Amino acid sequence: MIKLIALDLDGTLLTDDKQVSPENKKALQDAIQQGVYVVLCTGRPIMGIQSIIDALELPEHNDYVITFNGGLVQRATTREILAMHPHTLDDVRYIYETLSAHDLPMNAIDLEKVYEPTYPQNNPSLYPVIIKNLTFERREFDSFDDTHTFVKAVCCCPEDRLDCQVSQLPKAFFERMNVFKSRTNLLEIMPKGIDKAFGIAQLCQLLNITMAECMALGDEANDMAMLQAVGYGVAMGNATQHVKAVAKYVTGTNMEHGVAQAIEKFVLNK
Repeated sequence: MIKLIALDLDGTLLTDDKQVSPENKKALQDAIQQGVYVVLCTGRPIMGIQSIIDALELPEHNDYVITFNGGLVQRATTREILAMHPHTLDDVRYIYETLSAHDLPMNAIDLEKVYEPTYPQNNPSLYPVIIKNLTFERREFDSFDDTHTFVKAVCCCPEDRLDCQVSQLPKAFFERMNVFKSRTNLLEIMPKGIDKAFGIAQLCQLLNITMAECMALGDEANDMAMLQAVGYGVAMGNATQHVKAVAKYVTGTNMEHGVAQAIEKFVLNK
């Protein structure tokens, strides 16, 4: 029996114009009526998904969200932090130095802002271009107190440049960090071992639910871990082939209300 549904947003719950379809909303509300937890599971911070939370009208007893790719578990209504696993300042300095050495721009994000250090010459970050609803601040990492932490780091630049330069990064970088793409032009860097599957596991412990009792839906590389970890891993019809290969099931596309299709089949038994 499925007790928790974990949902990626872009390319999964949301249509191409970033809306929640009436079909998906109804299926989720029907699942909630049956006592199932509905959990948004995203790389974004909570302030970047508030409009989606509002659109779903999640009840206060069912308002858990997993943000920053599993680095943060919190309540949507109060924003209370239930679990947090951030980068240290040393981590962020290491990421910055490594990426800068390969002419890649980098941003670090804490609970309040996105920080913009000096970028490589002629290679600014595209993150401020693709992310519109966050607060950005120009600031160097040597200006922070040593105890300051960051929930994630990102590298956002043209796809061809990103792919070329990332392939040149040292092996030690990937051994120390959890590195994956969430978009073709966006690389996300999390602390080692932190991903959406980890976030779901943290929440399951709090709710006394097993991973086998969870369903997760996603479409991109940063969803693969959670699709493999839960009892019902569902890839969207528009998911990449790598994601479909690790999923147990494939549903319709995000434009075909694939989330609703999966919920109706596995949760509502229609």
